[in-house]
Amino acid sequence: MRLNGLRGDEKAENGGEEKSGKEEASGKDAASAAGNGGADKGTDRPSGGGGRPPRRRAVRIIRWTALCLALLVLGASAAGYLYYRHLNGNIRKGKLNLGDKQLDRSVPNAAGQRPLNILLLGSDSRNSKENQDLGGAREDADRPALADVQMLVHVSADRSNMSVVSVPRDTRVTIPKCTDPADGKVYKETSSQIINTSLQNGGPGCTVATWEELTGIPIDHFMMIDFAGVVSMADAVGGVPVCVKSNIRDDKSGLRLEKGTHTIKGEQALQWLRTRHGFEDGSDIGRTHAQHLYMNSMVRQLKSGSRLSDPGQLTDLAESATKALTVDKDLGSVKKLYDLGNDIKRVPSSRITMTTMPWVQDPQDPDAHVIPKKGDADKLFSLVRNDIALDGKDKKKPEPADAKGPAKHAATPAKDKIAVTVFNGTGTAVLPPATGRGSDIASYLVKQGFTKTTSDSTPRAQADTTITYPKQTQRADALAVAKALGLPEDAVRLSPSAEQVTLVIGGDWREGDTYPKPADAKGNGKGDAKKADGKKSGGSKPGGGDDEDPKHKQGANSDNTDNADNKAPESADPLNGDDKSACMEVNPINRF
Repeated sequence: MRLNGLRGDEKAENGGEEKSGKEEASGKDAASAAGNGGADKGTDRPSGGGGRPPRRRAVRIIRWTALCLALLVLGASAAGYLYYRHLNGNIRKGKLNLGDKQLDRSVPNAAGQRPLNILLLGSDSRNSKENQDLGGAREDADRPALADVQMLVHVSADRSNMSVVSVPRDTRVTIPKCTDPADGKVYKETSSQIINTSLQNGGPGCTVATWEELTGIPIDHFMMIDFAGVVSMADAVGGVPVCVKSNIRDDKSGLRLEKGTHTIKGEQALQWLRTRHGFEDGSDIGRTHAQHLYMNSMVRQLKSGSRLSDPGQLTDLAESATKALTVDKDLGSVKKLYDLGNDIKRVPSSRITMTTMPWVQDPQDPDAHVIPKKGDADKLFSLVRNDIALDGKDKKKPEPADAKGPAKHAATPAKDKIAVTVFNGTGTAVLPPATGRGSDIASYLVKQGFTKTTSDSTPRAQADTTITYPKQTQRADALAVAKALGLPEDAVRLSPSAEQVTLVIGGDWREGDTYPKPADAKGNGKGDAKKADGKKSGGSKPGGGDDEDPKHKQGANSDNTDNADNKAPESADPLNGDDKSACMEVNPINRF
């Protein structure tokens, strides 16, 4: 059965098939352009004073920033200090979250580093002649834009790896109540719409609120790009190698390629990123896989060579990229974008993992929509929330100093000496906090002998229950609290930001005195992507890759964690950033 997405309403929802694809294209191409962002340490230096000549420095800034844009649709905006004020004026800015509630930021690790979560959006806006020329459907010029491309980029706290999670645009989700900051209009919560429509409920901040509700992952920034900058970006970076297993012709997107590998740029790159009918089974899932292939290829190309070398091209790229960008207010300057790209540039392409949210057909509309696949989607989101690399190659973390040697055998700490603060963090974008959870659990701990436990009514919101402690010497105290509540050891974390042993009760524990045990924790995430009661579910690798490909296997690195479950489920179609073998399957009806 093919998932073609709201066929009857295609035009209304996408402004024609071409639009959604273009937008995706934009998101990706933008990403592409961003990609050159960064490996040159010289660009970190201030523009004033000595050092390399200003022109040369500006060129280097632009080149390295382009690498980060390939990853995060952000690089080209840092085109050089000479255009700093002008480019700042090009960038549109919006409120990060338009919902009533926002998740707390991720907890810092032992070194005080925080993971970074950036939501990349591709908009099908036709609010300019250029966008209309590229996207078609001029009659949709006044229609609110849709977010047909949605990718979460998660950069680990130590910046050693990056995970990208795509959600198909036809995924039916809960869109929380959102308020448009421009006119105060309130959009009611709904569970009957698909995720790309969330952009119409006040802007990208509502899509951020929707993602936080869907995944439990706190979003730090968003970056949205429209059609306009895509073609010029693709030209500026010299094109991107892609592969198809058969001749392909997609009349909707305009893509036409013969079997094999091609370097595409300009409008052809846009066509690739827009193509839906021509790939795999003609659904939006195939288009997502093609976008991952394109993004990986762009990153590899920009990291390995000097595609962006002509100052004129770089200036054009900077102009088109910044004019096409909308970001949250905390990211709304060239300097902030450049600093962000510079921070991310350390991630090697071999540690970038592209995934698609595991999905099954929506029982309410199986021909058009999908919903998250229970177990597998939960696992994928949980790995990201807990800053665990999706490639399964996280090195086993060393035991804290107080957990080995003589300290390991130290006497159990006296419960009545341990100061504990309890917060109620059970509220979500659509559910209010469970009443009295903080005080209830604090009272329970007091009864268990932790007489110095208090509750704090300061609002918190997070998906997972955690216990943090500020010093290594307090690890045993935190573990004692965890044991009393039935919390697993991996919920206990060293965090310099904690003032003492701190328990935050998350949305995963809304009732009961002891933490609920997961139902079949070993089974989740291992289901065959092709087995869902005979129904279609996500997914297959781009080009139908072999599951036995060593690049997709766990045991390739002796430093991997000893828990084989700590990697993306196969139904998420993980694609490694260094995998050059990916090649798209072509829908039989679109072959020539």
